[in-house]
Order: sequence, then structure tokens, then C-alpha cells
Amino acid sequence: MIYRRKTYVVASSFVEEFNALFNDILLPTQLKYGARLIGRWHTLIDDETSEIFAMWEYDTLEQYEEIEKNIKSDNEHVIRVQERFDQIGRNRYKEVFRKDIKQEFFESTVDREKTILKTSYN
Repeated sequence: MIYRRKTYVVASSFVEEFNALFNDILLPTQLKYGARLIGRWHTLIDDETSEIFAMWEYDTLEQYEEIEKNIKSDNEHVIRVQERFDQIGRNRYKEVFRKDIKQEFFESTVDREKTILKTSYN
């Protein structure tokens, strides 16, 4: 198994809209193609800035790459994302994203059977 952490640093005023984008559009398509979400969390950095990160599980790096390829070639998904970006305002993204999106891959140092993940996706 491999794990992916994707981290966003955004304006705190954007958190609610960003969570709606994730839950309404991004997550359903990820799940449709086999991505497995472990969880997604939010923390305040200060009054104006928040960090949001998600942890995902994949069997292999190749599986992750295949899922991403499928998502990017799903025209209905791409249209939904573009429409939401237009609703939010494309110029606004430059204001609300405070840093580049960070993505990291990990391997567990603990046997999966010794974690709460042991009951998932079997």
C-alpha cells in the first residue's frame, strides 16, 4: 500500500466553499475510479489562513496514476469542475490559495492489520 497526503493552504474565508467543491465534485469522481479516502482535515493556521489536507490509500503508485488518468479524461467531471471554478471566480483562486498545493507519498511503517484500516476495503 501507498498513501498520499495532499495539502492546501487557503484563506480561511474560502474553507466552506472549498469543502463544498471537494464533497460535491472532487470526491465522488475520485471514489468512482477507485481512490480510497482515509480522511480529510482542516486546521486554522491563524485567523486568515487555514490548512486542509487529505490522506488517500492506493494499492500501488501505478494504481494512483491510473486513477488520475481516468479522472482527467472524464469529460463530465472536467466540465463540472470548470463550471464550479467559473461560479467561484477564477481570479479569486489567486487570492485564496496561499501556497502551492503540496502532494507527498508515504509507505506505512506499521502493518495495516494493526491499524483501524484493517477493516476497510477488504
